[in-house]
Amino acid sequence: MAKALFPRAWVKKSFYFQARISFVRVKYLFLTWLTVLVGSWVIYVQYSAYTELCRGHECRNAICDKYKKGVIAGSACSSLCDKETLYMSRCLSTLPNNQVYTGSWGDHDGIIHCKLGEIVHYDLGEEPEPRREAPVFDKPTRGTSVEKFREMVFNHLKSKLGEQANLASLVGEILSFSDGNKDGRVSLPEARSAWALLQMDEVLLGLLLQDRGHTPRLLGYCGDLYMTERVPYGPLYGLSLPWPLVSWVPSGVQRTMDQWFTPSWPRKAKISMGLLELVEDIFHGTYGSFLICDLAAAHFGYTERHELRLTNTRAVVPEHELRRTMRTLRCDTDDDCVYGADCRTTCDPSEKRCREEPLQPNLAKACGALKDYLLRGAPSELREELERQLYACMALNGNAGQMNMEHSLILNNLKALLWRQISHTKDS
Repeated sequence: MAKALFPRAWVKKSFYFQARISFVRVKYLFLTWLTVLVGSWVIYVQYSAYTELCRGHECRNAICDKYKKGVIAGSACSSLCDKETLYMSRCLSTLPNNQVYTGSWGDHDGIIHCKLGEIVHYDLGEEPEPRREAPVFDKPTRGTSVEKFREMVFNHLKSKLGEQANLASLVGEILSFSDGNKDGRVSLPEARSAWALLQMDEVLLGLLLQDRGHTPRLLGYCGDLYMTERVPYGPLYGLSLPWPLVSWVPSGVQRTMDQWFTPSWPRKAKISMGLLELVEDIFHGTYGSFLICDLAAAHFGYTERHELRLTNTRAVVPEHELRRTMRTLRCDTDDDCVYGADCRTTCDPSEKRCREEPLQPNLAKACGALKDYLLRGAPSELREELERQLYACMALNGNAGQMNMEHSLILNNLKALLWRQISHTKDS
């Protein structure tokens, strides 16, 4: 009897074992299928986003078409369209109509910027999304004299910067910049290219600031496509994640990674000195006062010599423009009176209009951005005094009666404190 039961028990165990193996196989087959499905979907979404964001061939074709028709001209046109010695490589675009690429032009490595028409989106069931045409280079018109073009540039600068004593000399510099082939005259296609560039605040402000070495040099242009020198290290600290990964990495992990990838403290001090000097130069500078309205670390980089560069000049706006914009803003609370990310004023409840006076000067915002950057790894004998000065700096108020005096005093004290620490090092 026992012998008869043994085979039956063995069969039951064998059947159970085989059933379990089949279940495990089905389970892993399902998980494998699910992984492939999700992975394929992620790849498709990222590829679709990439093809939407990165349209460099369209940009080049549009620019070169206008160049060959004689509509535009510029210092980079021949290299881009005829000789093909200026070319785009890695895509850095974050907006479909604002194309950004790393690029090469002879011995120069740089960043290429190009505007493209936007995509008009429709609801489902409507026609496919057509692309809006890029801006037409229709100004100045045929027959415009150089003097008339000079007047156009002067009035444009005046509208952006307000009344400034030295606008006439700035106009002369821009006309010299407009002469792309350096033949001593500004042709109509060159004037159209220069006019298109001047409509972009980031180019105008880059031209205003680059003589102080705070922004990447403008290397060349063709129409509204332009190339600036490449800043090798950026952002200000941390590392730049590739755009597909940014939305997947939690912000807390990104902040930790930022701290891992900072330079040594003396080098951070030198980079910080560069930001303080930028603040000093644009506070009642040559062409009026400017405000940094987005002090995110991503907008700054530094060179091999640890010299700071402002890589996104769109973060800087003339104070004249900010005041003019705020005058037109209706508000219910102070939260309605915001320009960019960091420029704020207050709401006048009686008139329901935003006041013009900025709440914080650039220096207070810069010290807030530098606080964690400078205090981490600071020498122990310096830390207490550095922390005290940074908090005093962050407390600066744009409405204070003696703000100009306080601003200069705090700025000079901070620069002197940092300079004492790095003046004897090789990084100075």
